[in-house]
Amino acid sequence: MIPLIDTKLEEYAIAHSRGVSPLLQELQIYTYEHCDNPQMVTGPLEAGFLRMLVQLIGARRVLEIGLFTGYSALAMAEALPAGGELISCEIDREHCAIANSFIERSPHGDKIHIMLGPALETLDTITGRFDLVFLDADKENYLQYYEKTLSLLRPGGLLVADNTLWSGRVLDPRKDTDHALVAFNRHVQRDDRVENILLTVRDGMMLVRKRT
Repeated sequence: MIPLIDTKLEEYAIAHSRGVSPLLQELQIYTYEHCDNPQMVTGPLEAGFLRMLVQLIGARRVLEIGLFTGYSALAMAEALPAGGELISCEIDREHCAIANSFIERSPHGDKIHIMLGPALETLDTITGRFDLVFLDADKENYLQYYEKTLSLLRPGGLLVADNTLWSGRVLDPRKDTDHALVAFNRHVQRDDRVENILLTVRDGMMLVRKRT
């Protein structure tokens, strides 16, 4: 992932934001030491933003597509009230094992439920409405994830899609993944069912509010 802003500026922003819990700090270090593609970990700035969104909309039920090692799930679970629920879909068994080892140590771990398997299949089995959806999985399927999760999102709820600037490659798409994100951003922008704003936080975050 190519930084979209100066690294020192991002470090300044992190230093002047509320820090993450010691458990999340440990998880980030573990991910970088033991996992391939550790840059996929959400990181403190984006995690803090997600945590604040959960609080601002009073979310009680969150759906996540793409658990990785559990950083974003734990960050959002910390902001959920007692009795809140976060369902996370993940296809990689090893990632689930790492996430579970940290979730079990968190006082908020009982709010998180992991569903192992292809998310497009898992989503067909999920019922009920969600207040917030966080999309951070394989980019080629973003459009399909969007349509499936939008139907599960309550009116006024938020969908947040990560990596929507894709290290700037949306400006000059060449690979299939690049074109998939360009198509996703275009689709959301033209969707009358929602309001949206594309933010330059980290690798790009598309915020989508469902109208009705």
